[in-house]
Amino acid sequence: MTSDARPQECYVYITLPDQTAPVTAGRFVLDRDRHGTAIGRFVYGRSYRDRADAVELDPVELKLAPKTYETASMGGVFGALRDAGPDYWGRRVIERHAGIAQFGELDYLLHSPDDRAGALGFGLGAEPPAPRRDFNQTLDLAKLQKIADDLVQEEDMAATPIAAQVEELLLIGTSMGGARPKAVVEDDTGLWIAKFNRTDDKWNHARVEHSMLVLGRRCGLTTSESRVVTIGGRDILLVKRFDREKTKAGYLRARMVSALTLLRAEDSHRSRELWSYVILAEELRRACAEPKKQAQELFRRMCFNALISNTDDHPRNHAIIAKAREWKLSPAYDLTPSAPVSLEQRDLALICGDQGRFANANNLLSQCERFLLTRAEAEAIITDIEAAVRGSWYEVMRAEGVSERDCGLLKGAFVYPGFRQSQA
Repeated sequence: MTSDARPQECYVYITLPDQTAPVTAGRFVLDRDRHGTAIGRFVYGRSYRDRADAVELDPVELKLAPKTYETASMGGVFGALRDAGPDYWGRRVIERHAGIAQFGELDYLLHSPDDRAGALGFGLGAEPPAPRRDFNQTLDLAKLQKIADDLVQEEDMAATPIAAQVEELLLIGTSMGGARPKAVVEDDTGLWIAKFNRTDDKWNHARVEHSMLVLGRRCGLTTSESRVVTIGGRDILLVKRFDREKTKAGYLRARMVSALTLLRAEDSHRSRELWSYVILAEELRRACAEPKKQAQELFRRMCFNALISNTDDHPRNHAIIAKAREWKLSPAYDLTPSAPVSLEQRDLALICGDQGRFANANNLLSQCERFLLTRAEAEAIITDIEAAVRGSWYEVMRAEGVSERDCGLLKGAFVYPGFRQSQA
């Protein structure tokens, strides 16, 4: 919250399945108790609950019921609302655009644009505004890349005559989370997240991430659609929005909730014990249709991340979506290898098994039953993905335009020696 001690509130809107315009779902109030602790409260509107097509905001904290929900976690912001708000990069751009030094959590929700993740929206009016119809076009990518470079380098744009215009352009596309520069752009097929390389990157992140999405599909994962475009000699990764579907009437929206919300966890170290593939598998079994299919898909992703040394597989990089009433795992995204120094042990961001975060085959197997797999089934999955990664990573990366130099920098990420290290 800001320094103002008065309660802050807003309306929460939702775009229902098969609709393109939002309706008002309820009201969110952010207050403080007598100890100064932020307390969030949410209540569904009666008229919303009475709708035959009403759906829950999420399957964890805000089930559709006639009650007042309350939370003191995460600064008083419910997980589903937090998931619809901006992450590090989006907050940075919003702060620059608004020129306000001290933003509160509610401010970020209200200032984030209409292209936010999922189906929710926020506003001060009881009636939601019309959905936004105009988006950056892929033709604007060169301009957006330049703005992203300027923001990364912390250049002073205040003296630029078109500063307000270009920051407004970039602002349309900052709600998708993550720390790397990005924007949302549109072409004839729909909306894409444009992810820009930074001038200080050690390798070409756009081509490397795209190649990992391709490699993931080769390993049997369901991954996001992506492509790389080159504008002015700079590569830009385009990842298709899986929470939007373009129609003649506008965009259909899917509800989207991060694994952070499913795990009832926070971004900070204080809840790292909840960052767990094992616990997440059980939450998927409770929240999703086809629980066995969802749990086994998660197991594949966990194994793939271990085999490419994706040590940035934190809970915000996993999500469930609902295009209708039922929830399922979203396509995989943000699959990025790293080049750790250690050859013996590498840790993922989420707990994998009995040995914690250790990205090791035996550790991955140790809790396979929680993923609704027999040990034999789990061993077969690990063996298949290991063989595919070992045999294909170089071929796939080179085929997708990753340079020989970058392949050399990252070769140690794939099937590192400690993956088959025997347990002590």
